[in-house]
Amino acid sequence: MPLFEFRCSGCGSEFEVLVRANEKVSCPECESQQLEKLLSAAVSRTSGSDSLPITGAACPPSDAPPCGPGCCRMQ
Repeated sequence: MPLFEFRCSGCGSEFEVLVRANEKVSCPECESQQLEKLLSAAVSRTSGSDSLPITGAACPPSDAPPCGPGCCRMQ
């Protein structure tokens, strides 16, 4: 089951949900089905169990406003 990120057009809530094939997704806050699927940042790990995620060059700059779930900017 893939994990998708959504933003609700009704209340603006951002959330992640595991979606099965042909499953209808609703906002957990207001139950609206008017959702926008967000683009998730891919993350990989370097060797070693305590390594940090590697992010691509397409990440927002450090002075950009905070982003939602799956943001690729390292804190």
